[in-house]
Amino acid sequence: MQRHLRSLGLAAILASGSLLLTTPAQAELQIEIAKAFEEAPQIAVVPFAGDSILQSIIQSDLKRSGKFASSVNLPEQPNRSQDLNLSAWQNANIPYVVVGQVRSNGSDYQVQYELMDIQKNTRLLGEVLTVPSNRMREAGHLIADKIYYALTGIQGDFSGRIAYVLRERRNNKPLFTLQIADTDGHQPRTVLESPEPILSPAWTPDGKKIAYVSFETGRPAIYLQDLATGQRDTLAQYKGLNGAPSFSPDGKSMLFTASMEGNPEIYLMDLDSKKIRRLTRDSAIDTEARYAPDGKSFVFTSDRGGTPQIYRYDLDSGNVKRLTFTGSFNARGSLSRDGQSLALVHRKAGQQFQIGIMDLASGVISILTPTPLDESPSFSPNGQMVVYATLDQGRGMLSMMSVDGRFRMRLPSAQGEVREPAWAPTLR
Repeated sequence: MQRHLRSLGLAAILASGSLLLTTPAQAELQIEIAKAFEEAPQIAVVPFAGDSILQSIIQSDLKRSGKFASSVNLPEQPNRSQDLNLSAWQNANIPYVVVGQVRSNGSDYQVQYELMDIQKNTRLLGEVLTVPSNRMREAGHLIADKIYYALTGIQGDFSGRIAYVLRERRNNKPLFTLQIADTDGHQPRTVLESPEPILSPAWTPDGKKIAYVSFETGRPAIYLQDLATGQRDTLAQYKGLNGAPSFSPDGKSMLFTASMEGNPEIYLMDLDSKKIRRLTRDSAIDTEARYAPDGKSFVFTSDRGGTPQIYRYDLDSGNVKRLTFTGSFNARGSLSRDGQSLALVHRKAGQQFQIGIMDLASGVISILTPTPLDESPSFSPNGQMVVYATLDQGRGMLSMMSVDGRFRMRLPSAQGEVREPAWAPTLR
């Protein structure tokens, strides 16, 4: 089956190309594998004939999923499935092999690839893509997505993007930069630079816009920026605090925290009319609201019980239910796409801040990260990974960890500290 990358309609591909009217960043995030699943099945990606980059992209994507190990000692290097020596691969204990070739076609390239199950001598996947010359990296991520799905039945997220805030010093002055990049840290683009803090990036459901909190006027305000045009709108600039934006699944409303009436509370804004409605009413601090995937409720952080804990607010009834009871601190809740799990910042009395995953059905919290001072967890769209900010050996950086705890990698930046990650939605 032949497909044209131009017409795939993936937001991750479209926005990472020429439509993004922002300035290039100076440095990419670097992948450092911190923990790997030693018993993961082997998959070999043979270098594609006529190409020099696809193999490394596909191989790296599959490895950083935590579900596969990369085979580097290849018994042979064919580029078509019919040329495979099955015995050689069986003797090497490599159950899956990817082969392919790239041919120039004017300004485009034709990328043909196949995924083979060696034990069954079965072609699991075979496809031809027509790829613009400047989209080869996106093509590599897309192929990895398809291979991952063919082997696991789970949608891959390698074609997605992450937003984050880079904090550095230039000319002995602080500089904050909101950036977006591929999930492997490549192709970073700058959305905003400011000498004042930038916080809480939040994607719209269509992945075309991003909201954030900026202190560029001296006080916090929420802005919404179109990634294709660069147009920016001010959404919330009320007296006092304005923070923690979160968009409804249908993109029609936004939750945010404001203190215009004295105490930090959760408000809902209709994005068409810009009318707002106060939702929470408590003497405590209510903040960090995040919509549930069905749009019928949201989770938020409140210290109304004496310590920061996570609650759920039902939008139909207005009822509030406490979700977390274990630990002295639970905050910054982020729901998985299926609504069954909650990633959060967790701390037991006298211990450090770590990322936990709460099973909402049982209420059990499993500690995911081994590092201290972890914050800002965000689920991948397929729910298999969590990206978060951490402090590792004194360096502020991003980390990604599989939800089963078997795989972890670091994403440091050579030019500063990285905070406030947000995984973009993946549109299918």
